[in-house]
Amino acid sequence: METIKHSEEMLRTALISNHKDFIDMYQKYTPNVKRFLEEGFKANSILFKPIELQSKSDWILSHPEPKQDFYTYYTNSQRKTPVPGKNIICIQIIGSFGDSETTTNAYIHWLKEYCEAFFFGLEVKFQEPVPVSHTGCKFRINKYSENLQIHTGGILKYLKNSKPKDAFCIVGITMVDLYPQDSWNFVFGQASLTEGMGIFSFARYDDDFYTMNYKGKLKVKQSVASDDYSVFDGYYTPSITSKLLLRSCKTLTHEIGHIFGMQHCQWLQCIMQGSNHLEESDRRPIDLCPICLRKLQCAINFDIKERFKALLRWIEEDSKSDPLVQPMLTSHKPTEAFKNWKEWLLQCLQHLEE
Repeated sequence: METIKHSEEMLRTALISNHKDFIDMYQKYTPNVKRFLEEGFKANSILFKPIELQSKSDWILSHPEPKQDFYTYYTNSQRKTPVPGKNIICIQIIGSFGDSETTTNAYIHWLKEYCEAFFFGLEVKFQEPVPVSHTGCKFRINKYSENLQIHTGGILKYLKNSKPKDAFCIVGITMVDLYPQDSWNFVFGQASLTEGMGIFSFARYDDDFYTMNYKGKLKVKQSVASDDYSVFDGYYTPSITSKLLLRSCKTLTHEIGHIFGMQHCQWLQCIMQGSNHLEESDRRPIDLCPICLRKLQCAINFDIKERFKALLRWIEEDSKSDPLVQPMLTSHKPTEAFKNWKEWLLQCLQHLEE
């Protein structure tokens, strides 16, 4: 195992910058917020830990990238931020989610509320779910894993054409596996920063995906006509467990973070770290390091303490007391996998309130 440790000076520069106008900008934070953000400089911090690499296949070792500090992020001419009239995060479900309509509705509601807490101050809207056939995308049967896959290029074209005028971004999510081109085995997702859109799959977050017990393998190995979308009828989708909900929340916020212009984090353990495989993805924390938190705060202009309170409420409360929503929430929100992160949020709030 290798630990990536940066000096306090390097982390301070990454968070604040050496440019006077950026230093002046940072000084506008309250003393409590500055003390909280600078907790990441401490070698023995209980809130923010250095990145640990477990194998040569981990993202940082296999995908060398330049580090993005706050100054680089802020001065990026291609970076997009929400503005009045274009400030809604739209999410489009493609295909089935869960084993029933009731489960799907509850899952959508939980993801919506979580995204509204994470991107605090922005509205999140779910479009009406559409079947795979509605997108007109190509699809195939993976010859190795023997499961159905849909082509990201066709999905992105569909999302571009269906993006509402008031949307900051549109994100497609699906329980069907993805592939970007014929030579690739699979991809977790694909996004376009300039177009403000992305498509991401949760298919491989099923615990059984990489086992012989995976129920998504096609029982009959055969070629399928390119326009025969009936192959998706009754396609297997995993049960909505607490672990799947946690993984979904992490992936969705990570990928939307990219649309905000945040690159993969290489400073501290952070939800914006890249991941090559499920084990590495599971190692990522659920929230942002101080440097990436400042990037998002600057883009949305939220109150950092109020955002943490909203995330904590999402874990503690079963659902909002919305009479239109209550009838479809027949099951309790499965937050058992969020237990450690609840404790972390409480510690963050304690630091901000001292």
